[in-house]
Amino acid sequence: MMRILVTGFEPFGGQSLNPSWEVARALQGTSQDGAQDAQLVAVQLPCVFAQALPALQDALANHRPDIVLALGQAEGRCDFSVERVAINVMDARIPDNAGDQPIDVPVIAGGPAAYFSTLPIKALVSGLRASGFAASVSQTAGTFVCNQVFYALQHTLAGQGVHSGFVHLPLLPEQAAGWPGPSLPSWPVSVQVAAAQRALALLVAHRQQGLADLAMGGGTLN
Repeated sequence: MMRILVTGFEPFGGQSLNPSWEVARALQGTSQDGAQDAQLVAVQLPCVFAQALPALQDALANHRPDIVLALGQAEGRCDFSVERVAINVMDARIPDNAGDQPIDVPVIAGGPAAYFSTLPIKALVSGLRASGFAASVSQTAGTFVCNQVFYALQHTLAGQGVHSGFVHLPLLPEQAAGWPGPSLPSWPVSVQVAAAQRALALLVAHRQQGLADLAMGGGTLN
């Protein structure tokens, strides 16, 4: 049986919702196209630097997944943003939910400068676009708890053959409606869940068939 772990974060920054958790919990227990016997588990991570990694480590140890899709919220993003790389630094623009605000601190002391996603990021973006969902490769996962989790995920699973990576999601409409400043893009939760379901179906098929990632442009000029 294929084991899939999807993580999302609790709300942060004064918000009452986080699209990453709304999507993750909607996926809990669902079957995926092409893998009807797949076991999907959703786990909520705290948006707290000191607590997120122990919660992630527990989830990995308890569920021993074949695929990990970590999700996070990114206000201002307008699509399903598939992250390419995690960097070994925490540099928090705002405090986390426990009031901690690390500045220029490594995620893992002595760890590599960065880790790449082991998801087929180009195939994922191509497949999502073909299914009608806006998607792109993102070159930065930021330096907040999302990047911390992404880096630790890749560090922990390095060399184990697990397909793992991180995706940033747009705000929900109810968040965007009350967001201060200029209006921001948003996706209804139903659309975000549908995109995540399609992404998981693509990841399952890719793993089962042992396919290489696509060689297609996904970079940026700046």
